[in-house]
Amino acid sequence: MSRPHLTRRSLLAALGAGGAAVAVGGVLRPGSAAAAIPGPASYAETWASVGQHPAAPEWFQDAKFGVYFHWGAFSVPAYANEWYPRNMYNNGSNENNHHKSVYGDPSVWPYHNFINGANDRSGRFVQFAPRLRSAGGNFDPGEWAQLFADAGAKFAGPVAEHHDGFSMWNSQVNEWNSVARGPRLDLLRLHTDAIRARGLKVMVAMHHAYNFTGFYQWAPQQSDASLRKLYGQLGTAAEEQLWYDKLREVIDQAQPDMIWQDFNLSRISEAQRLRFLAYYYNRAVAWNKEVVATYKDGLDLGGTVFDYERGGPAALRQPYWLTDDSISSSSWCYTVGIGYYSLNQMLHSLLDRVSKNGNMVLNIAPVADGTIPDGQRSILLAIGDYLRRFGESVYATRAWTTYGEGPTQMGGGSFSTPRAGTARDIRFTRSKDNRVLYATFLGWPGSTATITTLASGRINLGTLTGVQLLDTNAGSYVNLPTRTQDSSGLRITMPSAGAPFNAPAYVVKLTFSGPIPALGGGSTTWQRITNVTNGLALDSGGNVASGSPLKQWSWDGSTNLQWQLVDLGTGYHRIVNRTNGMVVDGFGQTTNGAAAQQASWNGGNSQQWQLTDQGNGRYRIANRATGLVLDGGGQVASGSTVKQWSWDGSTNLLWTLATV
Repeated sequence: MSRPHLTRRSLLAALGAGGAAVAVGGVLRPGSAAAAIPGPASYAETWASVGQHPAAPEWFQDAKFGVYFHWGAFSVPAYANEWYPRNMYNNGSNENNHHKSVYGDPSVWPYHNFINGANDRSGRFVQFAPRLRSAGGNFDPGEWAQLFADAGAKFAGPVAEHHDGFSMWNSQVNEWNSVARGPRLDLLRLHTDAIRARGLKVMVAMHHAYNFTGFYQWAPQQSDASLRKLYGQLGTAAEEQLWYDKLREVIDQAQPDMIWQDFNLSRISEAQRLRFLAYYYNRAVAWNKEVVATYKDGLDLGGTVFDYERGGPAALRQPYWLTDDSISSSSWCYTVGIGYYSLNQMLHSLLDRVSKNGNMVLNIAPVADGTIPDGQRSILLAIGDYLRRFGESVYATRAWTTYGEGPTQMGGGSFSTPRAGTARDIRFTRSKDNRVLYATFLGWPGSTATITTLASGRINLGTLTGVQLLDTNAGSYVNLPTRTQDSSGLRITMPSAGAPFNAPAYVVKLTFSGPIPALGGGSTTWQRITNVTNGLALDSGGNVASGSPLKQWSWDGSTNLQWQLVDLGTGYHRIVNRTNGMVVDGFGQTTNGAAAQQASWNGGNSQQWQLTDQGNGRYRIANRATGLVLDGGGQVASGSTVKQWSWDGSTNLLWTLATV
């Protein structure tokens, strides 16, 4: 049975005046020309409203690489990891035993002593109180920001609050902050000012949901009201309000381009999560700025980007995604004896993630006094050196039809160790205009570079006009005129058997006179697109005339039910049927219930669709021209027409993707 839909009028009312006046390339504001940024002119505290926020703006998809850092009071003990504040209270744990030995029993030497300052058992005064270099200390936020820029990062920023509850900004809602205590510095402002001064976008990471949902599980109940705030013991309603209030302060004070949040958001009330998203997006409209909100859970319906912790997918994934990884193999914060991944592990992981349609933000671990260890600096600078030389194959590129080839499996989910590739591993990217294909070898391939993906039975290279090796200096190339293509691949004669210069990876640039030819011969990925409510698959109906309606049918393996999602490099896709080669077309319909149709590809906005991950493998498929989404219509029979409708969160408007 079909459920009642929101009408377009009721949705407009929910969004506020002018909230859904969608136009090509943006939203029309009442009494104004088209907005400079895409999306609604205002957001209400509903999933239907915030879900219209464009999740991954072009700047984010162009950026590819960012840096952030775990640095705070938990860096002072420099033991185990950043969960020291939690585990020091777990009797018998390594952290507990260490704490008793160095500082005293936690009942008399609590965690907040690292913030306020106290003597350890040896009489040494300890406190998280980094001093600026200008005041005789070791902390220089400008030097940090320059390092991030030199590393090739396009966005960067701090963990503004970790699970421990200590805010790194001038908070009016949390007296446990870096201005009132400890450093007596507005660390968030110092970082954001320095980062922006170097032309980078600002990311702010917030981990505070877990502060009161489990982090201080073993800490004793506090009798002091202020300490109850620090240790997450205020009670659910007060803690959730504080969670929102902290985010609102960060938004207003830092105006971040990106807010990254850690896990356990699903345990925050829905009302507070919606308040946060609506507030952030509305402030971004006021700033005329495209912003990104990421999630691991709890925000999947809100126009957000999914984040894999220490990982990423095993294959190319739509829509655009992010992974956070750490430069350290042992801890996210600085500890004595901290270990690091190798340059090739980190850089090859970045290249792999970019090829699979994602970004990477890399965590570093400064020392409590504000020093960034040389081992971390060297890895960052080596990544930056590579990106300066070969960045045209990374920045502002888009994923190709397939991510790559080779024996080394990378990714496969969260918490997968970064792996270095080999000379047999290749990762692909393409230019946004789809005329240049980059093949990055994760090692020198020798005198002949073979790309098996480009075999004669899989792609027609008749429009290939040039093959070049990106030379050691940015913008310089070595022409590679000798090449042959057969059923085993494209074989390119390289300048020498040995590498002509040292690099962690080597890039071959293939330039075409027109669009990169379609990849066939079994390499094209075909998808079954299934409605969540009724389980029926998207159906073209076969070799039908242009303008024929899109239907739904019980899955039977027919090519009528198979579709290719072609990334257009703009955050939108064309959806191509395997039987008739036509694409899904909204035909400019703006009325709820209008049929989706099929037509030959003409590049128009009505044929472009944005796939937004709503969590649990479910996607919203929205038309670029109208903003309406594909609608199964409820529990309908095979052969029923696919409609278009205003997004309201119903499962009728959700679809799953499965590779055929």
